[in-house]
Amino acid sequence: MPLLKAFWIIPLLPLVFALSACLGSDDDDDSDETATSIQLSVLGSYLSGIFDDSGAEIVAHDPATQRLFVINSGNTAIDVLDISDPGKPTLIDSIDASAEGGAANSVAVFDGLVAVAIEADPKTDPGKVVFYKSSDLSKQGEATVGALPDMLLFTADGKKVLVANEGEPSDDYLTDPPGSVSIVDISAGAGSAVVSTADFSSFDGKEAELRSDGVRIFGPGATASQDLEPEYIALSSDGTTAWITLQENNAVAELDVEAGSITAILPLGFKDHSKAGNELDASNEDDAINIKNWPVFGMYQPDAIAAFSSGDTQYYITANEGDARDYDSWTEEFRIKDLQLDATAFPDASIQDEENLGRLRVTSTLGVSNACDPSDLATDVEADCEYDALYAYGARSFSIWSAAGSLVYDSGSDLENLTAGAFPDNFNASNDSNEFDDRSDDKGPEPEGVTTGEINGTTYAFIGLERIGGIMVFDLSDPTAPNFVQYINNRDFSVPDEEIDTAAAGDLGPEGLLFIPASESPNGEPLLVVGNEVSGTTTVYRIESLTP
Repeated sequence: MPLLKAFWIIPLLPLVFALSACLGSDDDDDSDETATSIQLSVLGSYLSGIFDDSGAEIVAHDPATQRLFVINSGNTAIDVLDISDPGKPTLIDSIDASAEGGAANSVAVFDGLVAVAIEADPKTDPGKVVFYKSSDLSKQGEATVGALPDMLLFTADGKKVLVANEGEPSDDYLTDPPGSVSIVDISAGAGSAVVSTADFSSFDGKEAELRSDGVRIFGPGATASQDLEPEYIALSSDGTTAWITLQENNAVAELDVEAGSITAILPLGFKDHSKAGNELDASNEDDAINIKNWPVFGMYQPDAIAAFSSGDTQYYITANEGDARDYDSWTEEFRIKDLQLDATAFPDASIQDEENLGRLRVTSTLGVSNACDPSDLATDVEADCEYDALYAYGARSFSIWSAAGSLVYDSGSDLENLTAGAFPDNFNASNDSNEFDDRSDDKGPEPEGVTTGEINGTTYAFIGLERIGGIMVFDLSDPTAPNFVQYINNRDFSVPDEEIDTAAAGDLGPEGLLFIPASESPNGEPLLVVGNEVSGTTTVYRIESLTP
């Protein structure tokens, strides 16, 4: 049955999986109260009719018109949905992004002004931000920014728009534009935008120092300014500092918003999966849920980032998805079974069996123990490189960091354990198939999106799992020990794979998460809106308060 062009649905049986508190904690009265403080349920969903082609990605909300603006890359458009009745999201119009260049990648709204990040064609050319009036979608102005603008957001006063320009190389790696953050000043109006650029040129010549600190600078022949690729931005509560994820580089950049300059690059370090609490399932060939310790490190490599405060202390939270550079002419990604391992570091050769670590994907650029050039592996997996340490993509977790970049908390193996408990028959399934254990050799549940929201004085984190799907909810009252609240997955695993491209399958591949506070909501209740890139659905969740 093909997807209908567009309609709204209220799924009858969204799966909700909840525990009283974090894994391993005692079941006392306080934790019970925390765990039941809020509960998500599905209100309604809009289907774009586009399957597995990014029919719904990033979502923005205009409270004045009660409209959602949804990036629909499959149609090279921004869909405009009416959510005045949040149970019935309805398409009322679309903005044609192709008229302005290439694909639209991000959208944000402030006081009736819609900002859209649009990449050029080719993507290595400068992109642009185009401004529209939310009420009638009339174009208000535009501004040229860096190559591949991937994410944008307004400052709290609405006078500036910050744009993360990823600057990805061409597929042949012959063109590699610099990554940067554009600061678009619209204080004189969107039609008189002034752009300044915070780039990474001051770090050129310091590549060895950055690598020594743990920042991954590894693209073939790339300078630091070319290799650093901004992905996502979060603003501090006072609006003076922005943190920008550098996903492939396993780092976060710090931006002084007023000065318009990058002040620091903060390496995130590595997660030791051999330590208790950091277990993972590393193989899709072991026919079992096998979450255990392995002698491998995880690169955090966050995609989305969000900032929040607890008391007077500032933090940011990351969804540690992981990502490899894998281009037509160069790749860093290999399975452990194809690498030569140092016999002293790895005395048990069976570790490379497919049911053990053999199928896990790791980078060839870290862990080399002998004198060789790991870039040779891009074309020759038999190159004479030997590894005494292994580094996998992502950390299968979310993390909380201090403003200075110190790790405050990591969810360890909780996300895989929680999904295993909820879906033992579909553990680590992908977003386009129900196959059991399918993604264990890659990045597991793949936490990608994250946002925070304050409800009744408590800050909550909402984390989207790109592969198996669903939203994890955690109470951030104590940033050093968040409490698990709920896991809700609006996906029906009983739908066979041959019908997974139909409405019956539910939501697949959550990408962008948006929290709408009660004060801005059409029904006076806080809402969570999720754009699902594989199913092409935009789903609205009600957030109900269960305790005073």
